[in-house]
Amino acid sequence: MTAEPSIDLGDLELERGGHLLVKHALSRVPPGATVIVSGSSPDLGTLLRAYCRMRGHEVELDAAGRHRVRRGAADDGRWHGADRTQAAVVVERPKGRWGLSPRGAAVEASCPERSFALDEKAVAWADDAGKLYAQAVASQWDPAAAVPWAASFELEREVEDAVVQLMTYLAENETAALLVPARFVAQIHPHFREVMQLLAVQTADEARHIEVFVRRGLLKRSELGLSTAGGQASLYTLLDEPDFALSSFLLSVLGEGTFLSLLAFLRDHAPDPVTREVARLAGQDEARHVAFGLAHLERHLALEPALRGRLADAIRRRHDALATTAGLNEEVFDALVLLAAGSWEHASLRRGHAHVVALVEDMDQGRRKRLQRLGFDAQSAAELSALHTRNFM
Repeated sequence: MTAEPSIDLGDLELERGGHLLVKHALSRVPPGATVIVSGSSPDLGTLLRAYCRMRGHEVELDAAGRHRVRRGAADDGRWHGADRTQAAVVVERPKGRWGLSPRGAAVEASCPERSFALDEKAVAWADDAGKLYAQAVASQWDPAAAVPWAASFELEREVEDAVVQLMTYLAENETAALLVPARFVAQIHPHFREVMQLLAVQTADEARHIEVFVRRGLLKRSELGLSTAGGQASLYTLLDEPDFALSSFLLSVLGEGTFLSLLAFLRDHAPDPVTREVARLAGQDEARHVAFGLAHLERHLALEPALRGRLADAIRRRHDALATTAGLNEEVFDALVLLAAGSWEHASLRRGHAHVVALVEDMDQGRRKRLQRLGFDAQSAAELSALHTRNFM
């Protein structure tokens, strides 16, 4: 017959570390088994009974006057009635009292209830969120080190002005692209932590983009370019959209997707190494934002096909709201033509204009492909793409 495990606390008081020895001994036996506890501390019996009662264990004195502690079904009282979540299992609707606990924790029954607006897996989750978050973290870059700020170059005055105008426009749009995910990240139930973390990194990406665009704009000038009423009106429609799915669709799939073409254009036609590198690095980040938007909406649409109609309506509402605005800043369009032209020669300007027309067509084709990926037929995708804001974002 195997002897019952026992521990001797000696003169170590239970409340001064002795409880750890009791806890350790109980963890080594199964529920229902006993551990004999002895010690010379005068209040051992009283404190041991109180300690065990709070944790679901039983204490009795045997004939020899020893304390026999029978382990309860729970590991200790704090775990009694706790929800044991699993780290690898994302549930459809996490409980409010799970609150800030990381997925995989045991959540005490008395934790307060907390309401999160985005607490349904169908609405908040994307199966690729973890992978995209890992990629985002691995791809972070330091603006001070990654961009060749010290590169020596001098541009014609009008060309530098064009770059400044484009950087102003980009920074303005990236400000909106920062504020949109920042608004939703606090609404996501922390159970969906990968999505929450991914949106947090996305806001950090946009903050970095604003920094480098403004810094390039002011690299050789003391002032930035023009911000227009039409441009800001277009961006405010993104900030005013309260629905997470619709906002993600308008910003990431359409707006940032369109910006992928714009940033590639700037990378290819940049007149200097600094502009080229900030466009390349920003485009690298924006590709992840678009990938998340698509992954999130593809999953959502698989569970709620009716969402497709709401996405189409969101495009139409935004188009109608902006119908009377001026659209793309004329200075931005002209700046793109000049950069693509590379000189003031007639043939060069004609070629530059053709490149910008091709850019707009490429943007349209990209939107159509993404819309078709989300289940729209080719005709609907073409019609909806044509309604996208003239401000690109």
